[in-house]
Amino acid sequence: MKIRNPFSGAYDYELMEDSSQDILEKTKNIRAAQREWKLRSIEDRVAILKKWIISFTEFQSEITDQLAIDTARKRIAKVEAGGIIGLMQAWSYRAPQLYNPPPHRASASANTVQIGQQWVPYDVVGVISPWNFPLLLALIDTIPALLAGCGVLLKPSEVTPRFMDGLEKSINAVPELSRVLKLVRGGAEAGKAVVNNSDAICFTGSVPTGKKIGAVCAERFIPAFLELGGKDPAIVLKDADLEVATDAVLRSAVGATGQACQSLERIYVDHSLYEDFVQLITEKAIKVTLTTDGHTGQMGPLIFEQQAEKIQEQIDDALAKGAKVLTGGQVKTINGGLWCEPTILINVDHTMKVMTEETFGPLVPIMAFSNEEQALDLANDSIYGLSASVFSQDIEKAITIGSQIEAGAISINDGSLTNKVYDAEKNSFKDSGINGSRMGDAGFLRFFRKKALLIQTAHPETMANFEETPS
Repeated sequence: MKIRNPFSGAYDYELMEDSSQDILEKTKNIRAAQREWKLRSIEDRVAILKKWIISFTEFQSEITDQLAIDTARKRIAKVEAGGIIGLMQAWSYRAPQLYNPPPHRASASANTVQIGQQWVPYDVVGVISPWNFPLLLALIDTIPALLAGCGVLLKPSEVTPRFMDGLEKSINAVPELSRVLKLVRGGAEAGKAVVNNSDAICFTGSVPTGKKIGAVCAERFIPAFLELGGKDPAIVLKDADLEVATDAVLRSAVGATGQACQSLERIYVDHSLYEDFVQLITEKAIKVTLTTDGHTGQMGPLIFEQQAEKIQEQIDDALAKGAKVLTGGQVKTINGGLWCEPTILINVDHTMKVMTEETFGPLVPIMAFSNEEQALDLANDSIYGLSASVFSQDIEKAITIGSQIEAGAISINDGSLTNKVYDAEKNSFKDSGINGSRMGDAGFLRFFRKKALLIQTAHPETMANFEETPS
């Protein structure tokens, strides 16, 4: 596969795809090694993960450089790679505390029976990750699955695959790890093979693809942990601090060029603040600079060509239906890359795609609301339920409003806090996902099945106890 450089637009990297047979062989090898891996103590697995931390650090510069080309983001690439080390360290500390099958206890319903419990990891977990944060979203599920005793078949997105070269070197430097963690290269066909060869699936990506994977997993009768798209709303109440609200909304909406599932994508502002909010956020949006020279600026190019087309389609649809652009408003080609300035849109409503379909780009559509009931109706008028934000100087009021939004995580007086806070368990609502949370303790515990050991301490019942008397 020829891979596009998002900064230059050049197809300057070649991805050698794994065949279905390659993936089958990798799965067989993982299964063979996982038999021993799951029998290791949690402390042993942590010790091996710590070896990976060392080797990852040795290859960190190479991984970061490759990631920066993949995403055309130098600063975020450094943060992303550094965050992986923090993620490994955090799970090395927390997983041993969580791995604590309960001691034997007497049954409450059968007083001569003792109950023991065993935690059994899935043999092979397939992880399929997206292109927007390629390294983080590849390993956010992989690391706790490995510590739980699972083997992992990992397929990152074919849109941003360069970083796999450095990552694979770091894995191969730890032989015990490389036997139970295999990378898969390729596109949709490789993804299908991963789904068909695994015992559980972790997928991060779009709703349509997630539903297809979920259907296959249901047919195969295996669990699917799906973290899908979002259309996150922000509600700005009449007592909100405008500086706080505009800073947070703009950063969340256009940071990383808006290419994050938890970006704020539709903004609802109390009518009494609406004009001031629009004026202030527009002034701030105009000052955001693009990294077109490759060295300075705050916002990079759009990574994926197909996403750029969807962004322009949403802008055009909104304008055709009466919306007005105050800043930006056009996907541009600059030196081969695809760029979109922060785009403030007003006169928008829910007939427009920009208010109902996931954007994954730096668009900020803003609507006024008359009262809190209307704000909640608008926020909940969506097939998505990933996360949301509420802005108010009255924290209790913000919590009351946030508790009525149909979404899995609510940021109060900020936006997209789920990209910083990993230890708060949350579930995705509606079409934004299904099954156990990757956040908090559940991110580790979901990789176990619980087996009950029922120990009879008395003589078992005999057939004499079952004598029937004809009526």
